[in-house]
Order: sequence, then structure tokens, then C-alpha cells
Amino acid sequence: MSHPAGTSRPFAPLGSWVPGDSAPTDDPAALRAAVSDLGSPVVVVETKHGPAIAAGGRVQLGAADGVPVLAYLPPLRPEQLGDPTFRADHALRFAYKTGAMANGIASAEVVIEMAKAGMLGSYGAAGQSLPRIAQAIDEIQAAVGGATYCVNLIHSPGEPAHEMATAELLLQRGVPLVEASAYLDLTPAIVRYRVAGFKGGVGGMAYPLNHVIGKVSRVEVATKFLSPPPERILKELVAAGHVTATQAQLAARFPVADDVTVEADSGGHTDNRPAITLLPTILALRDRLQAQFKYATPPRVGLAGGIATPSSVAAAFAMGAAYVVTGSVNQACVESGSSDAVRKMLAEAGQADVTMAPAADMFEMGVKLQVLKRGTMFPMRAQKLYDLYRAYPSWEAIPAAERVQVEKTHLKASFEQRWDETRAFWQGREPGQVAKADADPRHLMALVFRWYLGLSSRWANAGEPTRQLDYQVWCGPAMGAFNEWAKGSPLESPANRTVVGVALNLLAGACVVLRRQALRQQGVNFPDECFALAPVDRAEIEQRLS
Repeated sequence: MSHPAGTSRPFAPLGSWVPGDSAPTDDPAALRAAVSDLGSPVVVVETKHGPAIAAGGRVQLGAADGVPVLAYLPPLRPEQLGDPTFRADHALRFAYKTGAMANGIASAEVVIEMAKAGMLGSYGAAGQSLPRIAQAIDEIQAAVGGATYCVNLIHSPGEPAHEMATAELLLQRGVPLVEASAYLDLTPAIVRYRVAGFKGGVGGMAYPLNHVIGKVSRVEVATKFLSPPPERILKELVAAGHVTATQAQLAARFPVADDVTVEADSGGHTDNRPAITLLPTILALRDRLQAQFKYATPPRVGLAGGIATPSSVAAAFAMGAAYVVTGSVNQACVESGSSDAVRKMLAEAGQADVTMAPAADMFEMGVKLQVLKRGTMFPMRAQKLYDLYRAYPSWEAIPAAERVQVEKTHLKASFEQRWDETRAFWQGREPGQVAKADADPRHLMALVFRWYLGLSSRWANAGEPTRQLDYQVWCGPAMGAFNEWAKGSPLESPANRTVVGVALNLLAGACVVLRRQALRQQGVNFPDECFALAPVDRAEIEQRLS
């Protein structure tokens, strides 16, 4: 059997096309324009020269009395991607979310811009003081009106009191949606936030006012978020007066999280898991737990980590993700809480310019996070501190030459001076840490080493010129993939990168990728040049999608 050039169809045409005023065309520019016009259908017909785009006229599916129709693409706009219940429940236009990069890198401005565009932004509250978090929440609430927004609540095994105080603040401020991240297990803080929002309705119905998006990368953690709250924690919260007995009973009908974000190979805290295997695993887990608990509304599963190009966005949705989450790419945008110096570093990064380094918040546990290694010495210097912590029981036990080097390169002051500063910090934030350090010289050493790890990200955010070699910049390989895609376009310059502009370009590009795959599935394969959709600035992409 012979087929027209560019096709491979072992089956009959879909129907026929009755021409109008325009003849079919196989011009690559015309095809590119048709596929990129996401709000209009695309009809591919068979001509004596091969497949061509048909404009106007009338399509009759199943008929055979006109020009044979080889493929048909219905409109596919970015608003159609993802799970419609995710968009509806969170009152969003797009199933797209920006992740909560800590220390306010995911700034109030990022959250506000996303909310105004019908997307979901999560404020990076981790690592910040309660007054600063409260200030950001007030700023966001004043700007977004009734639009949906999110605030991060991070697992803090070394600072449980601060974690609980943050949860209390979120409840006091009426924050309706929390992104729970870095959790190794459920804690009273995250369960309290969720359960305190349960209300009883007419006829015994229950509904949550406080919603949770859990970020997970392990089956055992995902299982906890996709299950009802543990009875043990509920009893503790009721006994402490944090929730009522009625709320605890209502909570048993719901999972801890309404949505879970599968975090693959990302910047910051990550298990470096491949998305192509992790997402299907968690989706299958969700289905098993839904069958077990029979929730009225099944929890949804989104994908983060490696989302940085139209192809990765399209792949996520094709695998069944309810929504996508971006991270590293947003740090390079003008609204992020980072500095211009860091934005420039990120815009020059390749996919191999990242590595793992000790995490400040879980330093003693040996937990690592993914950071940029190009242009900074932080990964090596942070690892040096962790190696010393593991090898010696106290600062005084470290060989003198090593101590001198640490004071010179890391602390840039005496150990004693940095401990005085660290002590004062913890005295105001969580005095129990000081008491523990007074009793345990190894813990004292860890707190001073964490002084370096904690401030290194703040130096990066502030663009501190004297500490550029110590910048801690959370970054995954997605950043390099984005830079490769943006090369030669307006988005190559970090000055032109806005969170909404990046998001719309990714979503629109994903639609083109998915339309191409739909054509291939119907036996039509046009040249690559027909699907080239280069990123453009925010004004132009908004105009295209209006």
C-alpha cells in the first residue's frame, strides 16, 4: 500500500472535506500557524502532493464523497490542560503552580502575579521569621482579593516549635491553602492546620476549609498524605485543645492532602527521582488508597521537578498529572526574591551545572539538597563542614589547621564570635536549641556550621558582593533545559523573564507538542520546522492566548 508523503496510514480516512473558498496548502509556515492557533481546529487532507492543511469548507466524519481527511485536531488551549477539578476547586484558569522556594525566593510578588493570571503561586515561607511571613501574607491578601494563593509550611524536625507557630499563624491569618514540603512524616503542625478547618454541614456532610497540597517523592510519605490523619496525632491535638473532637471525627473521612505534588529531580530538597517512573507509581498508589478509603473527592496528583520546557509540561500531562509545578525557572524571573547576580548565574547554567550539598535545616541528619555549582564554592565548602561535624565531637577536637581554614573561608571571623551571634539568634527563635548546645558541644558546633549554610542562601538572595563564592542557589537540571530552550529568544535574558510570561510560553508550547503527537497518532508526520514555537515575551504570548 502506498501513502502520501509525510503519512503512514494503514487505515481508512476519517471522513471527507468539502472545500470552501481556499485550497489546501502544504506550506510549512501555514501549517505552523494553524497548529499554533490553539483555539481553532486543524484539518489535514490528502492531496496528490501529500498531506495538506485545509482551511474553511466543511468536514464530514465518516463520509467518503469529498477530499479524504487524514487527521483532525480539535482546539487545544492551555486552559484545557490538566485536571478540570483541580482548576475548578482552586478557582484557577490554568493547572499550573509555582513552587515555594524558601527564604522568600518564591516571593509575595510571584504569588500575586500568578493569582492575577489565574494560576497558583506558593509563598516561600521556609526559613523566615514569623513577622516576615505575616507581612507577606498581609501583602498577598491585600493584592489578590478572592483569588487563590498558597503558603508553604515546611517540615522542621530541628525546630518543631517554629513549625507549630507557623501553622498557628496560617490559621490566624485565614490562609486557605498550604503547600506542605520536605515532610519525612506527618507532624502535629500540618495535621492541626488541616483538621482545624473541618466544618459539619447539612445532613451530616463535612467539608474542609483548610486545604493542603503535599509535596512527596517517596511512597511511604505519599501514603501518609493520601490517608486520613493518624488517630494518635488527632488525640494529641484534641487533648491540647488545638482541634475539637468533632473536627477530629470529620477529618477521618478525608485525606490529609487534597492534592499531592510528586517531586522528581528538583532544586532544593530532592531525592533526585526520575519523573517518568515516580509519577505513575504515586498515581497507582492514589488509586489503591482511593479504593480503600472511598473519599467523596479523590485526591489529585501533580508533578514537579524537571518541568522547564514545553515537552516536559506536555509529558507530565500526558502521563496523567493533574497539574504541573515549576521551581528553578521561577528563581531566574524578575519577580523572585533572589538577586540580579543570581538571576544571571542561573541564566548561564547548563543541565550539568548542579550538585548535591548539605541542607541547613536538616544538617545533622545528613539530608542534602540540589544546588548550583557553577560560579560558587558553596557545595564544596558546605560538604567540608558536614565532614568535620561527622568526624569530630566538638569544635575544639578539630585539628588546629582545619579550624583556622574554616574561620578564614567559611566564618570570616572567630568561631567564638559566630557562636555569640548564633546563640543570640536561637535565644530569640527557639531557646531550647541554646540549652541543647550548652549541654552538647557537637550540637553547638552544628549550630555554628548551620550559621554558614543558612546565611549562604540569604547572601545569594541579597546579592552580597563579598560572599559571591559562598552563594547557595537552589537549582535543578531543569534550569539548564530551560536555558537551552530560551536561547535566541527574548527569554534568553533574565531581564525578560516573568513568572507569568514563562508559564504561558510553557503551556502554549505544551499544547503544540501535544497537537503534534495527536497528528502522529493519526498517521500524519510533518517536518520539525512546522512545530517550532519559540518563546516570546509576556505581552506577545498574552496577546496570542487572549
